[in-house]
Amino acid sequence: MLRILSSKKTLCDGLTRRDLLQVGGLGACGLGLEQLLGLNSAARANPAEGRAAANFGKAKHCILLYLYGAPSQLETFDMKPDAPVEIRGTMKPIPSVLPGLDVCEHLPHIAGMTDRITVVRSVTHPYPIHGVAFATTGIPAIDVAMELAPYDVRHHPYFGSVVQYLERNMTAGRPTDIPQNVALPFPFSSERVGEVPRAGPYAAFLGSTYNPTWTEYLGKSTGTVRKTLRDMNYDVPDPYVGCDRDSHFRFSSTTPLPDISIDRLNRRRSLLGQFDETRRELEATVDGRSLSRYQDLAFSMITSPRVAEALDVRREPLATRDLYGMTLFGQGCLAARRMIEAGTRLVSVFWDEYGLAGDAWDTHWNHYPRMVDQLLPPFDKAFSGLILDLEQRGLLDETLVVVLSDHGRTPKLNSAKGGGRDHWSLAYSLAFAGGGMAKGKVVGATDREAGTPIDRPVSPKDILATMYHLLGIDPHTRIPDRGGSLIPVVPESADIVPEMLA
Repeated sequence: MLRILSSKKTLCDGLTRRDLLQVGGLGACGLGLEQLLGLNSAARANPAEGRAAANFGKAKHCILLYLYGAPSQLETFDMKPDAPVEIRGTMKPIPSVLPGLDVCEHLPHIAGMTDRITVVRSVTHPYPIHGVAFATTGIPAIDVAMELAPYDVRHHPYFGSVVQYLERNMTAGRPTDIPQNVALPFPFSSERVGEVPRAGPYAAFLGSTYNPTWTEYLGKSTGTVRKTLRDMNYDVPDPYVGCDRDSHFRFSSTTPLPDISIDRLNRRRSLLGQFDETRRELEATVDGRSLSRYQDLAFSMITSPRVAEALDVRREPLATRDLYGMTLFGQGCLAARRMIEAGTRLVSVFWDEYGLAGDAWDTHWNHYPRMVDQLLPPFDKAFSGLILDLEQRGLLDETLVVVLSDHGRTPKLNSAKGGGRDHWSLAYSLAFAGGGMAKGKVVGATDREAGTPIDRPVSPKDILATMYHLLGIDPHTRIPDRGGSLIPVVPESADIVPEMLA
């Protein structure tokens, strides 16, 4: 069920004017940008002279996997078994099929496919906060106030939004019959309690036209996990731990869902119903008469049987679903593969907080129980299953798969309940595959505590530059901000990381 997030300008029947303009993620503000500013195919020009040209445009598609909260480098791809126990912790490394790359013992499936991926162990930046916006946009700096304000005017547009914007200009506005910037499993930061929404996957000054088209998850949790927030403990049913085989994803639905209150159902009324109820009134208004072919296309697109079928993972054989793991993240990765097969350019799958703020990979408390019971096994199956499935289908070489996150975790364990690792942005690990990335490679290295890079420091902006490059976009392409000034999609200091490329 697609959810539209916007400010209020309510019509007399309760539907907001801006909500209709955002049907399908296509708003009037963004639609005029290419006409007003006259951008053209230069948006996808070849990289600037002197920059690495290897595999430019190799990736036809991109699947972005975002692990909100930040995994520990010490319990994933940068274990330090010779460090003191208060640093190395209690988990053991196991050898992978790539010599020299040991991984955590709770990642056995990934250990068997590291010859297909590149691991960067030396990602570093100065902001140890939950900087989803910093990791996924060209914004040069971030602070806590911005991260908790999705519509702060200082924000830059999400990676997927920039790709969608530039490619629409490159194709002179040619429409497509399937969404090109899709995000799973539900609108970001919408299923947690106790905090305000977080920034990150929004189009910012490009306009709501280019916000990701969000799905809604339909299913039941089959697993429960103990979650801790300061001195509070909760046993929470969590689909990221396990979900039933009827679980799937949709952009919209006209069928009431079980166990949903009337108030919640009213907030999630189908876009189809909203559109039908207000069509007559809108046809009499300037805004209604000005709906372009993009709004019409977007509406038909999100109600298209073809798109609904692509999102319906229940159509897959059980063996394939089990390959990814019967969890929300695993089935989200499977849905992402189905969407790129249907023609979507970029799909983002978020491992988001669920039911409690301070959740997902934010392991300040009960670090090791959560890593074992909640986090590592589902990630192990989902990531490995996605890579192997793409490879088997002949899609891996043309599909860029990236695993991003906010930062890493502190080298030294804290004294919180159950032990924990706090925020640490000076050194952490990320993983990549397909679409022109090198296979079986480790880039960078850290000191004996996994706390500081000692070889090939890489910034999140360098990572974004490399991703743009592989999708055929010069990372120093400029786009218009709110005032009409042209700014680069990543800071000028950022550059492609040639060591990551095949």
